[in-house]
Amino acid sequence: MAKGYDDNQARIEALSLLGKDLARRAKSKCELSGESGVPLKTYEVEPVPSKPDINKCLLVSESVLEQIQRPRSIVGSAWRGILAELIWSEFPAQQAMAHRLLSHIAQKEAWAQEVLAEAFLDEEIVTWAESAPLGK
Repeated sequence: MAKGYDDNQARIEALSLLGKDLARRAKSKCELSGESGVPLKTYEVEPVPSKPDINKCLLVSESVLEQIQRPRSIVGSAWRGILAELIWSEFPAQQAMAHRLLSHIAQKEAWAQEVLAEAFLDEEIVTWAESAPLGK
């Protein structure tokens, strides 16, 4: 039990060391919703690598984190413009999460299906996005 706790603490510490670089990259805004002036948390985009990697992390607001963890709370129309832009991001973690969110929303909303159909993502990003769908 102590080893698991120690490993978790080491991971938390390693993630905290990425904080300044993540904040700089994100310009202190949620990297998915664009919210500013709200508390931000480091989110590791699954599947989580053995060592924390800034390219597999995002800074997200608490409200976005809740939606990622509880996808039934997602209101698709609120994401329409945001995800249509994020899918073209230069950051792979944003692209992967945009794909995941769009795939979830596309189950009920045609606009999300259209955005996914028009997106040209590297196969690696699509594979990453599909490897851990929301709510699984």
